[in-house]
Amino acid sequence: RVYDLLGSKFDSWNGEAFYSDKMNEVVDILEKTGKLEESEGARIINLEYAKIDTPCIIGKTNGSTTYATRDLAAILYRARTYNFDKALYVTSYEQVLHFKQVFEVAKLLGLDEKYTKGLEHVPFGMVQLKTGKIMSTREGNIIKLEDLLNESITRAQKIIEEKNSELEDKEDVAKKVGIGAIIFNDLANSRIKDEIFDWDAILNFQGETGPYIQYMYVRTKSVLEKAGYIPKYNEPLVKNLLDKDSMN
Repeated sequence: RVYDLLGSKFDSWNGEAFYSDKMNEVVDILEKTGKLEESEGARIINLEYAKIDTPCIIGKTNGSTTYATRDLAAILYRARTYNFDKALYVTSYEQVLHFKQVFEVAKLLGLDEKYTKGLEHVPFGMVQLKTGKIMSTREGNIIKLEDLLNESITRAQKIIEEKNSELEDKEDVAKKVGIGAIIFNDLANSRIKDEIFDWDAILNFQGETGPYIQYMYVRTKSVLEKAGYIPKYNEPLVKNLLDKDSMN
Protein backbone atom coordinates (compact mmCIF):
# COMPACT_ATOMS: atom_id res chain seq x y z
CA ARG A 1 0.00 0.00 0.00
CA VAL A 2 2.78 2.42 0.92
CA TYR A 3 4.83 1.71 -2.20
CA ASP A 4 1.72 2.16 -4.34
CA LEU A 5 1.16 5.58 -2.75
CA LEU A 6 4.74 6.55 -3.56
CA GLY A 7 4.70 5.01 -7.04
CA SER A 8 7.71 2.83 -6.14
CA LYS A 9 8.48 -0.39 -8.03
CA PHE A 10 10.92 -3.18 -7.17
CA ASP A 11 12.50 -5.93 -9.25
CA SER A 12 13.37 -8.05 -6.21
CA TRP A 13 11.64 -8.46 -2.85
CA ASN A 14 14.33 -10.67 -1.27
CA GLY A 15 14.53 -9.78 2.41
CA GLU A 16 16.94 -10.71 5.16
CA ALA A 17 15.51 -14.21 5.64
CA PHE A 18 16.29 -15.05 2.01
CA TYR A 19 20.00 -15.26 2.89
CA SER A 20 19.62 -17.51 5.96
CA ASP A 21 20.65 -20.66 4.10
CA LYS A 22 23.53 -18.90 2.34
CA MET A 23 25.59 -17.94 5.39
CA ASN A 24 27.36 -21.25 5.94
CA GLU A 25 29.26 -20.75 2.68
CA VAL A 26 30.48 -17.37 3.93
CA VAL A 27 31.75 -18.91 7.17
CA ASP A 28 33.46 -21.76 5.26
CA ILE A 29 35.24 -19.31 2.93
CA LEU A 30 36.40 -17.14 5.82
CA GLU A 31 37.67 -20.18 7.73
CA LYS A 32 39.83 -21.16 4.78
CA THR A 33 41.47 -17.70 4.76
CA GLY A 34 42.79 -18.33 8.26
CA LYS A 35 41.55 -14.92 9.40
CA LEU A 36 38.44 -16.15 11.25
CA GLU A 37 39.41 -16.37 14.91
CA GLU A 38 37.89 -16.94 18.35
CA SER A 39 37.51 -14.03 20.75
CA GLU A 40 35.70 -14.37 24.07
CA GLY A 41 33.51 -17.11 22.65
CA ALA A 42 32.62 -15.20 19.47
CA ARG A 43 34.02 -15.67 15.96
CA ILE A 44 35.55 -12.54 14.51
CA ILE A 45 37.70 -11.07 11.76
CA ASN A 46 40.32 -8.74 13.18
CA LEU A 47 40.48 -5.66 10.94
CA GLU A 48 43.35 -3.76 12.51
CA TYR A 49 45.35 -4.42 9.34
CA ALA A 50 42.82 -2.21 7.53
CA LYS A 51 43.01 0.45 10.27
CA ILE A 52 39.54 -0.47 11.58
CA ASP A 53 39.84 -0.82 15.35
CA THR A 54 36.61 -2.76 15.90
CA PRO A 55 36.57 -6.39 14.69
CA CYS A 56 33.79 -7.71 12.48
CA ILE A 57 31.74 -10.29 14.39
CA ILE A 58 30.80 -13.24 12.19
CA GLY A 59 29.33 -15.50 14.90
CA LYS A 60 27.99 -14.59 18.35
CA THR A 61 28.91 -16.40 21.57
CA ASN A 62 25.65 -18.35 21.42
CA GLY A 63 26.46 -19.57 17.91
CA SER A 64 23.97 -17.37 16.08
CA THR A 65 24.93 -15.30 13.07
CA THR A 66 25.02 -11.52 12.76
CA TYR A 67 23.91 -8.78 10.38
CA ALA A 68 27.44 -8.82 8.99
CA THR A 69 27.22 -12.51 8.08
CA ARG A 70 23.92 -11.97 6.27
CA ASP A 71 25.23 -8.90 4.45
CA LEU A 72 28.27 -10.87 3.30
CA ALA A 73 26.00 -13.68 2.05
CA ALA A 74 23.96 -11.07 0.19
CA ILE A 75 27.09 -9.66 -1.46
CA LEU A 76 28.04 -13.13 -2.71
CA TYR A 77 24.55 -13.75 -4.05
CA ARG A 78 24.20 -10.34 -5.71
CA ALA A 79 27.62 -10.57 -7.38
CA ARG A 80 26.75 -13.96 -8.85
CA THR A 81 23.16 -13.09 -9.75
CA TYR A 82 23.37 -9.51 -10.99
CA ASN A 83 27.02 -9.11 -12.03
CA PHE A 84 26.72 -5.59 -10.62
CA ASP A 85 28.96 -2.60 -11.28
CA LYS A 86 27.67 -0.76 -8.19
CA ALA A 87 25.88 -2.02 -5.10
CA LEU A 88 24.57 0.93 -3.08
CA TYR A 89 23.56 0.50 0.54
CA VAL A 90 21.24 3.32 1.61
CA THR A 91 20.92 3.42 5.41
CA SER A 92 21.30 5.87 8.29
CA TYR A 93 24.75 7.16 9.21
CA GLU A 94 24.60 5.01 12.37
CA GLN A 95 25.73 2.07 10.22
CA VAL A 96 28.88 3.66 8.78
CA LEU A 97 31.20 1.43 10.85
CA HIS A 98 29.17 -1.69 10.07
CA PHE A 99 29.55 -1.25 6.33
CA LYS A 100 33.24 -0.36 6.59
CA GLN A 101 33.72 -3.71 8.31
CA VAL A 102 31.52 -5.69 5.91
CA PHE A 103 33.09 -4.20 2.78
CA GLU A 104 36.57 -4.96 4.10
CA VAL A 105 35.69 -8.56 4.98
CA ALA A 106 34.02 -8.95 1.54
CA LYS A 107 37.52 -8.73 0.06
CA LEU A 108 38.21 -12.13 1.67
CA LEU A 109 35.35 -13.90 -0.12
CA GLY A 110 37.31 -14.56 -3.30
CA LEU A 111 35.18 -12.29 -5.46
CA ASP A 112 36.50 -10.39 -8.44
CA GLU A 113 37.83 -6.98 -7.40
CA LYS A 114 35.14 -5.39 -9.60
CA TYR A 115 32.51 -6.35 -7.02
CA THR A 116 34.35 -5.31 -3.87
CA LYS A 117 35.23 -1.96 -5.43
CA GLY A 118 31.58 -1.50 -6.43
CA LEU A 119 30.30 -1.67 -2.85
CA GLU A 120 29.28 1.73 -1.55
CA HIS A 121 27.44 2.92 1.55
CA VAL A 122 25.14 5.94 1.07
CA PRO A 123 24.40 7.22 4.60
CA PHE A 124 21.59 9.60 5.46
CA GLY A 125 20.61 11.59 8.54
CA MET A 126 17.90 10.84 11.06
CA VAL A 127 14.51 12.49 11.51
CA GLN A 128 14.06 14.68 14.57
CA LEU A 129 10.82 15.73 16.19
CA LYS A 130 10.31 19.44 16.97
CA THR A 131 11.27 18.62 20.56
CA GLY A 132 14.74 17.69 19.31
CA LYS A 133 14.30 13.96 19.92
CA ILE A 134 15.43 11.53 17.21
CA MET A 135 12.68 9.20 15.98
CA SER A 136 13.50 5.72 17.25
CA THR A 137 11.68 2.39 16.98
CA ARG A 138 13.30 1.28 20.23
CA GLU A 139 11.93 4.27 22.13
CA GLY A 140 8.57 4.08 20.41
CA ASN A 141 8.56 7.72 19.25
CA ILE A 142 8.03 7.06 15.56
CA ILE A 143 5.47 7.88 12.93
CA LYS A 144 4.73 5.06 10.50
CA LEU A 145 5.20 6.08 6.87
CA GLU A 146 1.69 5.02 5.82
CA ASP A 147 0.17 7.07 8.65
CA LEU A 148 2.44 9.98 7.74
CA LEU A 149 1.40 9.98 4.08
CA ASN A 150 -2.29 9.65 4.87
CA GLU A 151 -2.08 12.42 7.47
CA SER A 152 -0.31 14.65 4.97
CA ILE A 153 -3.03 14.01 2.37
CA THR A 154 -5.76 14.77 4.94
CA ARG A 155 -4.08 18.01 6.02
CA ALA A 156 -3.52 19.07 2.42
CA GLN A 157 -7.18 18.47 1.62
CA LYS A 158 -8.23 20.60 4.61
CA ILE A 159 -6.02 23.48 3.40
CA ILE A 160 -7.42 23.14 -0.15
CA GLU A 161 -10.98 23.25 1.21
CA GLU A 162 -10.15 26.48 3.03
CA LYS A 163 -8.37 28.12 0.08
CA ASN A 164 -10.46 26.89 -2.86
CA SER A 165 -13.57 24.91 -1.97
CA GLU A 166 -14.76 25.04 -5.61
CA LEU A 167 -11.71 23.19 -6.93
CA GLU A 168 -12.50 20.03 -8.88
CA ASP A 169 -10.78 16.73 -8.03
CA LYS A 170 -9.87 17.98 -4.55
CA GLU A 171 -9.04 14.47 -3.34
CA ASP A 172 -6.64 13.82 -6.22
CA VAL A 173 -4.97 17.22 -5.79
CA ALA A 174 -4.68 16.67 -2.02
CA LYS A 175 -2.98 13.32 -2.66
CA LYS A 176 -0.44 14.89 -5.01
CA VAL A 177 0.21 17.86 -2.73
CA GLY A 178 0.37 15.78 0.46
CA ILE A 179 2.73 13.12 -0.86
CA GLY A 180 4.77 15.70 -2.79
CA ALA A 181 5.23 17.69 0.42
CA ILE A 182 6.76 14.70 2.23
CA ILE A 183 9.06 13.79 -0.66
CA PHE A 184 10.19 17.39 -1.18
CA ASN A 185 10.93 17.80 2.52
CA ASP A 186 13.33 14.84 2.36
CA LEU A 187 15.01 16.01 -0.84
CA ALA A 188 15.29 19.64 0.29
CA ASN A 189 17.42 18.68 3.29
CA SER A 190 21.07 17.73 3.11
CA ARG A 191 21.18 13.92 2.89
CA ILE A 192 23.71 13.42 5.67
CA LYS A 193 22.18 15.88 8.15
CA ASP A 194 19.35 15.21 10.58
CA GLU A 195 16.08 16.79 9.52
CA ILE A 196 13.40 18.29 11.76
CA PHE A 197 9.87 17.05 11.15
CA ASP A 198 7.41 19.94 11.36
CA TRP A 199 3.93 19.76 9.81
CA ASP A 200 3.58 23.54 9.62
CA ALA A 201 6.79 23.84 7.59
CA ILE A 202 6.18 20.81 5.37
CA LEU A 203 2.70 21.88 4.24
CA ASN A 204 3.41 25.59 4.03
CA PHE A 205 2.34 27.16 0.72
CA GLN A 206 5.13 29.73 1.03
CA GLY A 207 8.91 29.33 0.90
CA GLU A 208 10.97 26.33 -0.13
CA THR A 209 8.31 23.64 0.25
CA GLY A 210 6.70 21.02 -1.95
CA PRO A 211 3.27 22.72 -2.03
CA TYR A 212 4.84 26.07 -3.00
CA ILE A 213 6.87 24.52 -5.84
CA GLN A 214 3.75 22.76 -7.15
CA TYR A 215 1.75 26.00 -6.86
CA MET A 216 4.43 27.93 -8.78
CA TYR A 217 4.46 25.23 -11.47
CA VAL A 218 0.70 25.58 -11.98
CA ARG A 219 0.91 29.39 -12.04
CA THR A 220 3.84 29.37 -14.49
CA LYS A 221 2.06 26.91 -16.78
CA SER A 222 -1.05 29.12 -16.73
CA VAL A 223 0.96 32.24 -17.64
CA LEU A 224 2.69 30.47 -20.54
CA GLU A 225 -0.63 29.14 -21.87
CA LYS A 226 -2.16 32.64 -21.75
CA ALA A 227 0.91 34.04 -23.49
CA GLY A 228 0.46 31.48 -26.25
CA TYR A 229 4.10 30.51 -26.13
CA ILE A 230 5.42 27.41 -24.42
CA PRO A 231 9.13 26.72 -25.06
CA LYS A 232 10.09 23.15 -25.91
CA TYR A 233 11.69 21.42 -22.95
CA ASN A 234 14.75 20.40 -25.02
CA GLU A 235 15.47 23.90 -26.34
CA PRO A 236 17.19 26.57 -24.24
CA LEU A 237 14.71 29.34 -23.39
CA VAL A 238 17.39 32.03 -23.81
CA LYS A 239 18.11 30.85 -27.36
CA ASN A 240 14.41 30.98 -28.25
CA LEU A 241 14.09 34.53 -26.93
CA LEU A 242 17.22 35.66 -28.77
CA ASP A 243 15.91 34.17 -32.02
CA LYS A 244 12.65 36.06 -31.54
CA ASP A 245 14.48 39.33 -30.84
CA SER A 246 16.70 38.97 -33.89
CA MET A 247 13.64 38.60 -36.09
CA ASN A 248 12.07 41.88 -34.84
